[in-house]
Amino acid sequence: MNQTKNRRVISLLLGVLMLLGMAAFAGCSQQETESKTSSAMPQSSSQEEKVSSSGEDSSAGSSVSAKTITLTVVHKDKSENSFTISTEAENLREALEQEKLAEGEESSFGLFVKTVDGETVDDGNQEWWCLTKGGEMWNYGVDDTKIADGDAFEFTFTEGY
Repeated sequence: MNQTKNRRVISLLLGVLMLLGMAAFAGCSQQETESKTSSAMPQSSSQEEKVSSSGEDSSAGSSVSAKTITLTVVHKDKSENSFTISTEAENLREALEQEKLAEGEESSFGLFVKTVDGETVDDGNQEWWCLTKGGEMWNYGVDDTKIADGDAFEFTFTEGY
């Protein structure tokens, strides 16, 4: 019984490691193709646009500059929501947390994103969020992704490792 339990724990840990490796290095070309195909179709009525501001005074002497980025979320049902985010954040994680658009679990690689725009992936069903920048697979986590004015990011709900 103890041996079976140990095997299950080891299998689970290996699965999590595979997920992290796949998220960091695997492409999501099938989802990108589907996303590009669906973006040519009319947007669903549930699409919303969110514009925000940090509300802080950006006086002339400030070294922090405001920037505007775009985030498109492709949900499991293929519906899309687009968000325009105005922020002074330096990295993508800060901007996403500022807008309460993403949540996850801390890992040795930073935030492992599990929930985007209110939708949570299920590891048990091999679900994960594929991060792309300008339609290209992005091999960095949200903590390590520096943002610049005009950047466009996409989170696509993805199934299968």
